[in-house]
Amino acid sequence: MSRTTQETASTFDIGGDLNVNRLGYGGMQLTGPGVWGDAPDRDTAKKVLQTAVESGINFIDTADSYGPHTNETLIADALHPYPNGLVIATKGGFDRTGPNRWITNGRPEHIRQAIDGSLQRLKREQIDLWQLHRVDPSIPVEETLGPVVDAVKAGKIRHVGLSEVRIEDIERAEKVVPIVSVQNLYNLGNRTWEEVLDYTTRRGMAFIPWYPLASGPEKLAGKIRQIAEKHRATTAQIALAWLLKRAPNILLIPGTRSLAHQHENRSADQIELSDADFAALSNEE
Repeated sequence: MSRTTQETASTFDIGGDLNVNRLGYGGMQLTGPGVWGDAPDRDTAKKVLQTAVESGINFIDTADSYGPHTNETLIADALHPYPNGLVIATKGGFDRTGPNRWITNGRPEHIRQAIDGSLQRLKREQIDLWQLHRVDPSIPVEETLGPVVDAVKAGKIRHVGLSEVRIEDIERAEKVVPIVSVQNLYNLGNRTWEEVLDYTTRRGMAFIPWYPLASGPEKLAGKIRQIAEKHRATTAQIALAWLLKRAPNILLIPGTRSLAHQHENRSADQIELSDADFAALSNEE
């Protein structure tokens, strides 16, 4: 069952030392159809990234598989030289063979190449947060994480996270390298990973829900509409505000290729849901 927090903090320290605003930006939509190829309108895509940072966003999430590779290059083209305090998280662990095609690859040589490629494309000497995009069931995670450990020791990676994992996956990975974040599917309408979220909250790990803008099942539509009208907000803004109130370690990375939608998303952290609003949305019955 979801719980409220007494107050909604606006920032979180990833790994204890990377202070970020809890409302960040996810770059995946700044690619072609099927997350394949470069952004169709590259100039607007660069402006979206620049405007995000100008608005105070200092946490951007990407992956080597977005494009593939084009999203990381776009971020560097738009924002390098990077302003102080900007945290860029990327991911590795997928092969891409075409639009909407994702093949898990946890082979150590692939992971090593992914890390070095991300560093080069992002024009960084160190990746702030590198996340394993998926655990490869055909490769022991200890082997997959071997090059990650080497990269941490070499100063190429500052912090390490995981994506779409169970608690036992986190605990197994932690025997190899410290884990500071988890990125799982979670939103108002899909709370499958509730147990993992609560685990990360207890552990002080960042929880980064992907697909955060889903506004819930049809049976919640009436409640969401009422609460949105009360706050003079959109349903998407209410969905984001609910996540921010759900747990203090949740970091949001809504993505958009539209400047107008970006402004709308960015305003979600100004919405303070009451405990009654939160409870009404949290009740899935």
